[in-house]
Amino acid sequence: MTHLFGSTRNIVTNRYALLTPAGFVGAPLPGWRDAACVVLISPAMGAEFSQTLITLDRRGRGTGQTGADELFAIVLSGACRLNVGRRNYRLVDNSYAFIPPGNRFEFGNADNETRLLLFQKRYEPLAGTSRPALVVGQTSERPGAPFLGDPDARLQTLLPDEPAFDMAVNIFTYEPGATLPFVETHVMEHGLLMLAGQGIYRLDADWHPVQAGDVIWMAPYCPQWFVAMGKAPASYIYYKNVNRAPQ
Repeated sequence: MTHLFGSTRNIVTNRYALLTPAGFVGAPLPGWRDAACVVLISPAMGAEFSQTLITLDRRGRGTGQTGADELFAIVLSGACRLNVGRRNYRLVDNSYAFIPPGNRFEFGNADNETRLLLFQKRYEPLAGTSRPALVVGQTSERPGAPFLGDPDARLQTLLPDEPAFDMAVNIFTYEPGATLPFVETHVMEHGLLMLAGQGIYRLDADWHPVQAGDVIWMAPYCPQWFVAMGKAPASYIYYKNVNRAPQ
């Protein structure tokens, strides 16, 4: 679709950002070859983490070392191999992996047009707690639970809720008309990708229509609320920082 006169739903503020696929711009990233990389959220925006969309072709490959960081990856579509140290995994649609600090990794042997979503942040050690372990799973293994008792708003938690983990990644699914039960305002930061459906997101004092493919960044204490609209369920995957004292 051609957008006339510079119109866009994209907006970037110091409190939140909404980015739409029509405005995504790729840029090469170190360690990735035969891959289209789009940095969606980053410290350049004011965030304390990064969120990246990677599309691999059949020759595509991504290698790196987490170092002091941690990395979460989920396959949005397609399939690929993940090597972490000497361990090897086949990731398919809706497979995900959490790679702890201090690990070498390689993504490869991909189906053409395999799409990966990555969340990456600096790991914050916690005194008296060991570092988190490698996690590889499938979203279907993490059934959704009613959020605050509402069966029409279901939350899937993909990572263990344990002190070792300072990152959470969840999937929220809403039946049409379902909402967050109140306007949330909290210390956690969010990075979000709409997976399906559509709705209205309140961000700070503004209201935005959103749909599958849209990306949202929410700074700490940014008021936020969502309602699913249309005839089909809406869902999104999101990151937040957890289990650490505020800095």
